[in-house]
Amino acid sequence: MHSGNQTSVSHFILVGLHHPPQLGVPLFLAFLVIYALTVSGNGLIILTVLVDTRLHRPMYWFLCHLSFLDMTISSAIVPKMLAGFLQDSRVISFGGCVIQLFSFHFLGCTECFLYTLMAYDRFLAICKPLHYATIMTRNICNFLALGTWLGGTLHSLFQTSFIFRLPFCGPNRVDYFFCDIPAMLRLACADTTINELVTFVDIGFLALTCFMLILTSYGYIVAAILRIQSVDGRRNAFSTCAAHLTVVIVYYVPCTFIYLRPGSQEPLDGVVAVFYTVITPLLNPIIYTLRNKEMKAALWRLGGRKDVQPH
Repeated sequence: MHSGNQTSVSHFILVGLHHPPQLGVPLFLAFLVIYALTVSGNGLIILTVLVDTRLHRPMYWFLCHLSFLDMTISSAIVPKMLAGFLQDSRVISFGGCVIQLFSFHFLGCTECFLYTLMAYDRFLAICKPLHYATIMTRNICNFLALGTWLGGTLHSLFQTSFIFRLPFCGPNRVDYFFCDIPAMLRLACADTTINELVTFVDIGFLALTCFMLILTSYGYIVAAILRIQSVDGRRNAFSTCAAHLTVVIVYYVPCTFIYLRPGSQEPLDGVVAVFYTVITPLLNPIIYTLRNKEMKAALWRLGGRKDVQPH
């Protein structure tokens, strides 16, 4: 494999989403609205949790982290994507491309770990309620949250360095709307077989391990919920867990489709990538507010309305 010092490309051109020219402005406006709603919706969740003392619990602390991750993932991708709808704004420097790829995989991997941590938190809350308060202390929550960020950093450092050690000597047109592993591998002036294999094994193992841990946690959770005598108790538990499980499925399915096929060049890949980089960060706050009665009640209180007790 050639060394990275043979790299001669100083910038890349992001081709962006393929669309008819007349749809440029409508798509720009649509994605701008989605981005604004994503930032405001996730920001509202963070604000609500911070100001409402009733939500100062591990579950909502982790939800704050998730909302922050959704905002930053969207911010790492969408602004440059919006600029791509303007013909003269598709250039990204080599360093900017490195930063974008690192940021996306750092935040995405952190979110993957966080979903697993949130499932473990629900497992403890429902299956070990008498020990929950002593296990999930504030220090433990902070330590676990920090661990997700550290894990994401290490994973992204490995993937980014492994990609950009390849030589890029032209062409420099990235047939994608952001710098991501599959798109960058297609531009490398070297054999990328090892990189594709490492991407498949690394991301595949990470995603599969986290997903299996989540499913295991929810297997125990469902069994515990079915033993709850109170109908309201079962309903509330299912409502909270259904929101998290829905978000997990919406996140994992598109990512698996993309990264377990790193050499793919199908046009559908771009559509799928839009879903988990743009749509999913918007859906998360909607799902959590619609499915979580405590969060809905807290939003009512934040808006100065009369408190509505969940039932």
